[in-house]
Amino acid sequence: VVESWSFLDTVESNFRPLVVIELAKGTKEETIEWFTKRIVDKKANGGAQLLVKPLATENGVENIYLVGASHLRLLLGAEAVGLVKECSDNSMRAFTYSSRKTFKHFADDNHNFLTMAECQYIIKHELENLRAKNEKMIPGYPQAKLYPGKSIVRRLLTSGILVQIFPLHDGEELKKLSHSWYGRVKVGYQPLDDIRCYFGETIALYFGFLEYFTFALIPMAVIGIPYYVFAWEDYDKYVMFATFNLLWSTVILEVWKRICAILTYRWGTLLMKRQFEEPRPGFHGVLGINPVTGREEPVYSSVKRQLRIYLVSLPFVCLCLYFSLYVMMIYFDLEQWALDYHKENESNFSSLMLYVPSIIYAIVIEIMNRIYRYAAEFLTSWENHRLESSYQNHLILKVLVFNFLNCFASLFYIAFVLFDMKLLRQSLATLLITSQILNQFAESLLPYWLQKRYSRRMMKRMCSKKTGTDLSLAEQVNMEKEMGTYLGTFDDYLELFLQFGYVSLFSCVYPLAAVFAVLNNITEIYSDALKMCRVYKRPFAEPTANIGVWQLAFETMSVISVVTNCILIGMSPEVDALFPDSKMDLVLTVALVE
Repeated sequence: VVESWSFLDTVESNFRPLVVIELAKGTKEETIEWFTKRIVDKKANGGAQLLVKPLATENGVENIYLVGASHLRLLLGAEAVGLVKECSDNSMRAFTYSSRKTFKHFADDNHNFLTMAECQYIIKHELENLRAKNEKMIPGYPQAKLYPGKSIVRRLLTSGILVQIFPLHDGEELKKLSHSWYGRVKVGYQPLDDIRCYFGETIALYFGFLEYFTFALIPMAVIGIPYYVFAWEDYDKYVMFATFNLLWSTVILEVWKRICAILTYRWGTLLMKRQFEEPRPGFHGVLGINPVTGREEPVYSSVKRQLRIYLVSLPFVCLCLYFSLYVMMIYFDLEQWALDYHKENESNFSSLMLYVPSIIYAIVIEIMNRIYRYAAEFLTSWENHRLESSYQNHLILKVLVFNFLNCFASLFYIAFVLFDMKLLRQSLATLLITSQILNQFAESLLPYWLQKRYSRRMMKRMCSKKTGTDLSLAEQVNMEKEMGTYLGTFDDYLELFLQFGYVSLFSCVYPLAAVFAVLNNITEIYSDALKMCRVYKRPFAEPTANIGVWQLAFETMSVISVVTNCILIGMSPEVDALFPDSKMDLVLTVALVE
């Protein structure tokens, strides 16, 4: 491998642009020169040994650079990041350049051995691993301090010199993928392997989970329809449905683990070694020595962080939870007012008014969830977590606790304090349907409108004068850099998590919940696919072996749903009648079953 590094030449005739680097307008020449030299320099001299070329435009060169790499460089990079590929004997192994001939579909002239997403991931990894050697600052910017071992790209980003780095779309591949994914309405599976090749494992796994969860909801929907039709006014005949609900919510998550392992084994990420995690770009502290690596880097006292978490973040979250409960009590006052109004008037208008408090409350819940999300992000950043994984876990915990209480507290109160099954059904139906309509508006109609706007802008651009092939590339880059940035699968999983809650906790009193969830998810698949292909910049591929902390979140919800359904079964008149003398026996039996 060392020999192959020395043979590797930085000049290549067929330059294929893979990644775009946009620098701030007015960036100093010496900075650009130093940065591009570091990208091109040999590995032995601390460079990335990649290819870089300024984007030629009509009005001269802008501060946009295209990064590519030779085929050999990408293969050596695949070994460095630990990509796992299929061998000729059908086993999965980490790719090594020395044993390249043993891998399936490998040939020296086969440039498709690595997918475009994998090539872009390798380039991103190499750029992020460009480290300062003995520079004390970024040339031309004395305020942007460097120290040995500091990631240059991260410092450029935090200093505002580097605006963004993003991977380029592949027009032909995207057209094929769009057509097979959402281009035609069909009943069938999504092309998950194609999605994985184009967008990487994290996004493919989200779509795999969305598809699986939609199929898993179908048995609940099928049982729910006749249940709803034949026992419409009888709220107490829910024991069988609750029992099925109880088993369903546990079984589907166990089956998903297996499906997830099958997918990630095939994609080679199940066996992939975890990368050593770098400090996140937003992490700051005084320069000190890392006790593990012995390198100089920012250090921040964990005691300070714990104090910030327990003395500021925790009280703030508790205050938000209290406010959420206060809003819930206002909702119950409105509900009582609507009921009294209906009793007095007994008209069609007054019966419609019965649904108004629930609809208002559902809209208020959505608004509160979104405002809280911003506050949670700000607080988690302020806590100054060193690693991205730690930051994500704290953020997810904050958001899930609030969203859970905000969305479900009223349902628990109605079920176990008011014991009003009729109101529970009405509230569940209104909350579920209203939240789905609001989310579909934000995720389907809005992206569709954005896409129309982009198409119009693109048509204007296409009418401009063409002078050779570079211009179409320049047009593509300029259009993509204006597109929104995809912020990850957080919001998508959160929506599914809340939907799982609505279906698994109380759907036994409103069996149509699963039907609405299935309909919502079918449109969700199409709208999310449109969003990925047309609305956002292409995100970098992120290898992953599972859905991460969301698996734990769904399993926790499943445990809560088991408890809820057991208590609902215990409260039903049929079960109550089996224990006429001792209520203690009933409580113990329910606890034992649970």
